[in-house]
Amino acid sequence: MPRVMTAEPRHSSAAGDRLYGVLQHLLPQRLLTAIAYHVTRVRARPWKDWLIRWFIGRFGVDMSEALDPDPGAYTDFNAFFTRALHPGSRPLAGDDDTVVCPADGTVSAIGSVRADTLLQAKGRHYSLRALLGSDDARARPFLDGHFATVYLSPRDYHRVHMPASGRLREMIYVPGRLFSVNFTTARAIDALFARNERLVCLFDSELGPMALVLVGALNVAGMETVWSGPVTPPHGRRVREWRYDDDSSAVRLARGAEMGRFNMGSTVVVVFANGRVAWRDDLTAASAVRMGEALGRVPATRRTGSASEG
Repeated sequence: MPRVMTAEPRHSSAAGDRLYGVLQHLLPQRLLTAIAYHVTRVRARPWKDWLIRWFIGRFGVDMSEALDPDPGAYTDFNAFFTRALHPGSRPLAGDDDTVVCPADGTVSAIGSVRADTLLQAKGRHYSLRALLGSDDARARPFLDGHFATVYLSPRDYHRVHMPASGRLREMIYVPGRLFSVNFTTARAIDALFARNERLVCLFDSELGPMALVLVGALNVAGMETVWSGPVTPPHGRRVREWRYDDDSSAVRLARGAEMGRFNMGSTVVVVFANGRVAWRDDLTAASAVRMGEALGRVPATRRTGSASEG
């Protein structure tokens, strides 16, 4: 049977989760997110220095890893939040047959896509087709494939990197809600990742078709990529699509290269086609992960088959 694992906090109750879900529906999500956007870009030194230092203390941020470890050196809170790390602080595991983690965070779910269905949390599933923008052609290559979901907490490094080398084929902005994406919300709200605003990036990778989905959330005041710059805000109400078919617009990124970032934190979902990846057997539910460490490898049968075909 295909392996699927989810991360569940030790202490939770069904009633508490339901109440949390109701509160999430009642929040003025777009207003709060707009306020977060402006607050995190204030450059007045007393404010931004206090906010950065409070955040470091509150969430235990390790500034020794930062390219600039001085909290006062950042122009605003968002510059601190999306800080670069020292070169070499996230070495890439293995070789080109190794799929590396796209971000620092916690694995909230990992396993196999069951036809069109991905696991969100215990007892809750969602549609691959819906996640990718409700388009059959986009979803078809990933049916019965393999997925991993990584949740980025506030203390984590918030740049997103390539799990495998690839060429960008298409980017789709899908409008949606801005629910929180923490573990409690994942248990409380149906189809959370397919309902929230998200940025779908489809690649032709060295391991076959690869989807990298950046999921927006409450207070995630912006998502951007290295090839397009900021995509949100504005937080739109219609689907937007970009194609990268011709050589003049080609975007090629190596395994481990930065591909985008969250301006405030969220979740990344990576999806591969059937038979292309074997996830690590020792990767357990709720595992803390770092960008660049191994999530899985090309299966031995695929490597043998590819060699014989060549």
